[in-house]
Amino acid sequence: LGTHVLRGAGNAIGVVVEISQTRGLPGFDIVGFGEAALRESRVRVTTAIGNCGYQLPDRKYVVSLAPADVRKSGASFELAIAVALLGAAGVCQLEGYEETLFLGELSLDGQLRASRGMLAQLRSARRRGLTRAIVPHEDAAWAELVPEMHVYVARELKQVVDAILGTDQLTLASAAAVRGEPREPLSHHEDLRDVLGQESAKRALEIAAAGEHNLLMVGPPGAGKTMLASRLPQLLPEPTPEEALEIATIASVSGSARDPRCSWQRPFRSPHHSCSEQALIGGGTPIKPGEVTMAHRGVLFLDELPEFRRNAIEALRPTMESGRAVVVRARERIVMPARPLIVSAMNPCPCGYRGEPRCACRSSATVV
Repeated sequence: LGTHVLRGAGNAIGVVVEISQTRGLPGFDIVGFGEAALRESRVRVTTAIGNCGYQLPDRKYVVSLAPADVRKSGASFELAIAVALLGAAGVCQLEGYEETLFLGELSLDGQLRASRGMLAQLRSARRRGLTRAIVPHEDAAWAELVPEMHVYVARELKQVVDAILGTDQLTLASAAAVRGEPREPLSHHEDLRDVLGQESAKRALEIAAAGEHNLLMVGPPGAGKTMLASRLPQLLPEPTPEEALEIATIASVSGSARDPRCSWQRPFRSPHHSCSEQALIGGGTPIKPGEVTMAHRGVLFLDELPEFRRNAIEALRPTMESGRAVVVRARERIVMPARPLIVSAMNPCPCGYRGEPRCACRSSATVV
């Protein structure tokens, strides 16, 4: 049974769930380099199976997640593990489902819960040649974005088992998704018409948007630098279908949005100047995308640029040159897309009023 483990933003690696049953003390173990949340899955899976009315024979079960040398985390493996266990127990026959992607977290009563990174996992499965997947009903809106793949949705484990047995039918994601206006964003960026005056700054924003130029704004506090930067996404063109899919995939992986309509709006990210290098570029355990990837195809606004940590700015430089955020760890190397339009702002001096005729500068004349 196929499932996936996330690697970076928008990439996933196929994982095969294998089951072996032998005589011995009842129970089952999970092997395959799983982290704590995955090791806890055995409790949720066995409880969900029992609460759905199924009973596993008193056997010793071993669940293997291959490849074994890839670190796995999260609870999206639980549906695949539960179905594989029921298949090994003889509750259902899985012929024809060996190459089906099963994704979803199980609640204790057998309900299917949404999984982070659903869109990235489905796209990766499609590239591997899989044409069928079963996912939680909550992820129907994301699943329908994947073309040329039959994605079915279910609300509970029993519904999936009944579909395998042929006593029930699952609904396609395209039919279950809540539609409306897919091209209408959830919220609109501020309009540049709200800014009074600042004609030269507005012209600079227009040039930056037209030519995809990075921008540095220098001015005293209250001049409107943040107000201008927040209105730059409104000047950018609407994302192409490919760009919208990239934006939606990153949002799905990061968990920052639960509605695919966000993919039709250019992202705007404004991290605080106290953020770390990992927060800006990406990192953590497991590795998650940073602000520069979250702003991919949109705007990354760095307010108070001189206040950012030096190592964070230095890490941002190669990312701006290559358009990729590379996170290297002892056991893995993750490459994430990072092509935002970077806008930064700063004061001309420590007090902020250098060169301002209406307010005297309180900084030393030697400070620049």
